[in-house]
Amino acid sequence: MRRLAIALVHHPVLDREGQTVTTAVTNLDVHDLARSARTYGCSDYFIVHPITAQRDLVERICDHWTHGSSGKRIPDRKVALELVRVVPSLEDVYARFGGRDAVEVWITAARKVAPPMSMKDARAALEGEGRPVVVLFGTGWGLAGSVVESADATLEPIRGSVDTTYNHLSVRAACAIVLDRLRG
Repeated sequence: MRRLAIALVHHPVLDREGQTVTTAVTNLDVHDLARSARTYGCSDYFIVHPITAQRDLVERICDHWTHGSSGKRIPDRKVALELVRVVPSLEDVYARFGGRDAVEVWITAARKVAPPMSMKDARAALEGEGRPVVVLFGTGWGLAGSVVESADATLEPIRGSVDTTYNHLSVRAACAIVLDRLRG
């Protein structure tokens, strides 16, 4: 089975007008994606943010859950938050695996941005041999075009079983669903 990691990308991502921006950290994203990552056997959960103050905030949140009172009170969450790796850029994520060529990058998107890989095919690929895989989740209105273009694969968008035009899950929900489909 291949090593699987996730990354929550705060830059470069898009705003509603399609401009490249940096989004703010959300406490629930830090906490809940860590719990999903631990549940589904991810080796790492990267939070990508170029602003030092935002990275420091994530470190304080993690410290509270790993060494602070909440880590002592709820040890199961401590184990999940230990997966968090706070980095300033995607290049830093790739460096943790030995560089961009040493890792396979899969992206997620709520809309069609590239020909998609089915979850069935992605799951089979993870069960085989190969480079580690890092799945990128964008904040804001999704990953910037440069990230989409550099990906090795795009996972199929999540769709509900009811035919609606609404498709705007929180990144926390999307991550849990994707990980369940890949490793559940």
